[in-house]
Amino acid sequence: MYTLAEENYLKAIFHLEQEYNKPVPTNAIAEKLAMKASSATDMVQKLSDKGLLNYRRYKGATLSDEGKKVAAIIIRKHRLWEVFLVEKLNFQWDEVHPIAEQLEHIQSDELINRLDAFLDHPDYDPHGDPIPDKNGVIKTAEKKVLSELTKGQVGVLVGVRETSSEFLQYLDKRDIAIGTKIRVLGREFFDGSMVLQVRKEQFFISKKIAENLYIQI
Repeated sequence: MYTLAEENYLKAIFHLEQEYNKPVPTNAIAEKLAMKASSATDMVQKLSDKGLLNYRRYKGATLSDEGKKVAAIIIRKHRLWEVFLVEKLNFQWDEVHPIAEQLEHIQSDELINRLDAFLDHPDYDPHGDPIPDKNGVIKTAEKKVLSELTKGQVGVLVGVRETSSEFLQYLDKRDIAIGTKIRVLGREFFDGSMVLQVRKEQFFISKKIAENLYIQI
């Protein structure tokens, strides 16, 4: 059993490792969790002592095998709850993250396994993120960010990097959701903006937006 704070740290480090691809600095952990650097250092040392992290002072931290498994199970619960909230309680995809943040700390394995079965064992959450299995194994799929596509390429939206309410609401206004087919009509090399076709609509999007959409070709 782990405390809520310990679970939040493990999950945060899990996500940061995907960004850094190297040991994560304690300052980055503190920033992600809105904590003081000294508090983050203390918790990282505590988790290292428990065998959940590999930590070297001034070098950063990575999850141990056990730490990865614990973090993946927390993420599994979070993403299953997001599916439940959207599919069964009719929440919008921009509303579910803060609620799932609370529900992910429920400790009952039996409840989560029944929830998984009730939802017919979904592979992905409403934002296109893969749901780890009960052993913490995460399936990976080949995908690119939209900004990597060139003129004439067509792909399907399979995930979003940014999950803020503002960003998801913007996508709703453009009628873009998981599974939407997107065609690149052109791009401006000066600023990286792109011209897209979604269904019968054509419009510009910024480089920042394109960098936050995952596409499968």
